[in-house]
Amino acid sequence: MPFFRNIVFTAILVGLIAGLAVSVLQAIGTTPLILQAETFENAGGEAAHAHDAATPADHHHDAEAWAPADGFERNAYTIAANVLTAIGYALVLTALMSLRGSEGGWREGIFWGLAGFAAVMLAPMIGLPPELPGSPAAALGARQMWWIATVAATAGGLALLVFRRGEPWAAVLAVVLIAAPHVIGAPLPPEGEHALAPLPLERRFMVLATVTSFVFWIIIGSLSGLFLKRFDVAR
Repeated sequence: MPFFRNIVFTAILVGLIAGLAVSVLQAIGTTPLILQAETFENAGGEAAHAHDAATPADHHHDAEAWAPADGFERNAYTIAANVLTAIGYALVLTALMSLRGSEGGWREGIFWGLAGFAAVMLAPMIGLPPELPGSPAAALGARQMWWIATVAATAGGLALLVFRRGEPWAAVLAVVLIAAPHVIGAPLPPEGEHALAPLPLERRFMVLATVTSFVFWIIIGSLSGLFLKRFDVAR
């Protein structure tokens, strides 16, 4: 019971801190870019609507999807999502560290955080880079399946490289696992579509999203190791 309690307490504390920290970083960095991109998306949607209205053909438009109102409501939903996501990742990371019999500590936690960053952000972004509103994209279900498979394969490959060092079969299998999703390829967006936001805006968003994710995972990893060790000592 204390083992499970330590994991849960650590994950909640880490998730609250990391979720709030990344929300601040997003408010400074990526959120303003998303708001800029939404202006291009809305302008493109209005132009398409005007074209449809001028066309005699019969068109069927889906009802506009629900979205939180700008301002407090949107910020509140963003912070809540960030905190819950951080708690979930911290729970997985802390559980893995505990099952490995790790002594914890922030230094070791950083390496776990880097592994999480590589598996969850770096590997998937090779095929599915961070996107601004108005960017062309494949079907959501296909993208989700490829993302999950890529994260799982990369995490498995990294685990083999780290925990089975010196075993040739493990190194070969790790390379196969890490490369497989990219050999198969990520789902492609429909042909003929193009991003509505300017290219410099997209590039800046990609860089800031990557940096934000890096900081997010460093916080989760280092604090997971630190708090896990503190709780074990206090037990």
